[in-house]
Amino acid sequence: MIAVMVLTQFAFLSTLMAVKTITHKTEELLYFLLWNADTLIRPTFRNLTDSFESWMYGQGFLRQLRLLERRQLLERNTDLIGPRRHRLTEQGRLLALGGRDPEAAWNRSWDGQWRLVVFDLPETKSTLRTRLRRFLKDHGFGYLQNSVWITPDPLGKLLRDWSGGHTVESLITLEARPSSGESNSAIVLGAWGFDYINRLYARYLRVLENPPKQRATTAEAAEALRRWARMEREAWLQVVSTDPLLPDALLPDGYRGREAWQKRQKALTQAGRLIRG
Repeated sequence: MIAVMVLTQFAFLSTLMAVKTITHKTEELLYFLLWNADTLIRPTFRNLTDSFESWMYGQGFLRQLRLLERRQLLERNTDLIGPRRHRLTEQGRLLALGGRDPEAAWNRSWDGQWRLVVFDLPETKSTLRTRLRRFLKDHGFGYLQNSVWITPDPLGKLLRDWSGGHTVESLITLEARPSSGESNSAIVLGAWGFDYINRLYARYLRVLENPPKQRATTAEAAEALRRWARMEREAWLQVVSTDPLLPDALLPDGYRGREAWQKRQKALTQAGRLIRG
């Protein structure tokens, strides 16, 4: 019973990043479902016994499951034969991963074109300028200068709301290729701080070097597991929110993202066994 209680407590006690559209507890539950899954590709969670469900209801666990279902972050099978199962939807899986799927990002194709956002907003619009820079950074753009930002991805409608209210003198988007011998690798290193990104990955890998080793069958073991889970989650969110996750063709030499991702999958699978055990 202690291990089962730890399973539920972990869903509520991991410290994760804030998401405006759902509560902290709900996102924590999403992360737990991902972590304790049989695979990281299509996570599955088996409900516990009916006798324990009443206890879970009192703790708010089942209410969180229903909230996830309503928001289409979790889906439940309707087969009456066999145990009931909840499964993360693709939207729920992405949220549990921190909002981005590294494998899909690295494997996306690139057409060789750079997309530039160039702007010159007046000092009287400094707040708007700050908001635009934050928007571009949050969407993985790199900056060659404070007012020249770049991405390898098509813009689509991403900047429609921004460009619609400005003249081309104040904001313009362009598609371009280097024309004076500049290499794509030089552009990548100039636009994104990969030295800093690799330091974040090194910090994250140090967290993975010291995972919990005891099954969560005692209060001490459960607390050690929760402490490690908080450190792992915080370190991962910091690096994945900083890394632009560029297409494989543009990743610089010495990039540590793929190494960290592979070791993360292994570490979370092993840690999940400590809960299930």
